[in-house]
Parts: sequence; C-alpha cells; structure tokens
Amino acid sequence: MNKERYFRHFKGGLYKMITVAKDSETLERMVVYQALYGEKGFWVRPEKMFFETVVRDGIEIPRFKEIMEEEISIL
Repeated sequence: MNKERYFRHFKGGLYKMITVAKDSETLERMVVYQALYGEKGFWVRPEKMFFETVVRDGIEIPRFKEIMEEEISIL
C-alpha cells in the first residue's frame, strides 16, 4: 500500500496525490491528484510538470511542495 502524499501548490492550494498513471496515447507518466478544498475535484498533470520548479517573484520554487499530513488542518 502506498503512503499518502500531500502537496501545497505554489499558489497555496492543498492537494493529495492519488496515483501516477500513464497517458494511453503517449505513455507519458501523469500524476492524478485531488484538491483538498472546494468541490475536491480530481486533476491530472504530467509528472515532469508536477515536480518541476517555477519562477515566482524572481525566485525558483517547486510547483508543488510536499508537506506532512499534520500540516493540513482541514483533514
């Protein structure tokens, strides 16, 4: 059984990683994740993009930063 992993998006949203899947056409690895706010929708993003860095205010930061479950007060 996989350990649950939680992430904070660089814009502040909290997400739970559900699994890593493959695109049926390209076989590209995709991260399936769920918002932990609002309607708690499910999203899919290429794995490379999920774990890449972005530049915000001139500083390079992770697009999604892994956090501990204890840091999520809404669970």
